[in-house]
Amino acid sequence: MNTTGIGLQEVRAAYQRIQGWIHRTPVFTNEGLNKVSGRQLFFKAENLQKTGAFKARGACNAVFLEKEENPKSPGVVTHSSGNHGQAVAYAAKCAGLPCSVVVPKGTPKVKCDAIVNYGAELVFCEPSPAARKEVCAQIAEATGKAIIHPFDNYNVMAGQGTIALELLEEVPDLDAILVPISGGGMTSGIAVATHGLNPNCRVYAVEPFGKELQRSLENKKRMWDNPPRFLETIADAIRTQQVGDLTFPILCDYAESKVFSVTDDQMIEGMRFIFERMKLVVEAASGAAVYAAMNSLEDVTPPPRKVGVILCGGNVDLDHLPWIDRKTSY
Repeated sequence: MNTTGIGLQEVRAAYQRIQGWIHRTPVFTNEGLNKVSGRQLFFKAENLQKTGAFKARGACNAVFLEKEENPKSPGVVTHSSGNHGQAVAYAAKCAGLPCSVVVPKGTPKVKCDAIVNYGAELVFCEPSPAARKEVCAQIAEATGKAIIHPFDNYNVMAGQGTIALELLEEVPDLDAILVPISGGGMTSGIAVATHGLNPNCRVYAVEPFGKELQRSLENKKRMWDNPPRFLETIADAIRTQQVGDLTFPILCDYAESKVFSVTDDQMIEGMRFIFERMKLVVEAASGAAVYAAMNSLEDVTPPPRKVGVILCGGNVDLDHLPWIDRKTSY
């Protein structure tokens, strides 16, 4: 184990542990999007992953390790905006462990229903990072269940890093990878794995407007105000303003300090491109990475020409597509 708690060795071990329980997701290209962007784009379709998002990778690694290391474990508990909750519920079902998932009020029904369908207990809390952590800790204390943090957990990060193993096996000479970021677990895992496999490939985070991660990465110091809060964005999967205490040092070491900030309208534009051009259902968080790939990469030097784009999830409420909801709200 290296000083950051996660390295390529841990990512490879995670892949061996989980590969029978996850999909090896396809990598898609699209000539129309290549022409619009002026570069070759390679879309890693984690929207087609188990539970509909990349989170299944990290959840399976962490939950399976909990079962291996504690055969008499009373179960697991987590807090989530939805995707991680679904993934932990799925992993716990595979491992035969009881599971509780804390979600903020207002979490999309499609995600809540999926959590329950995997057999987990669903617990609602107030919509704040502090409430999520507090209720999760209360359940852990009362039941003895192990907390599977959605991003500040090295085993979760190692599982998410397996995305890069697959992507770089198919396209080993990528110049850059764009990753939607919330707490930083996926970005950290991908950055560590990418550094080990292709140090010349740059990993860029794509954030919702208002997160202001770049300022902290440039200063290598957490520059956010406390307490932590959720951002006002349609992308419920990346609402967390601050990255984690464990993920931040990894991002400083292995990710680029340049961060692309994307507005809600720009996310919608990216979503629609993928819906219309590639016929894939993706979340707003995925739309953020798509928009940045199409419009923002000339801002960096040298501009990358072969770019991986992580389509992180596809758990969309089809009754509330954002471009329809925004029209009817006027």
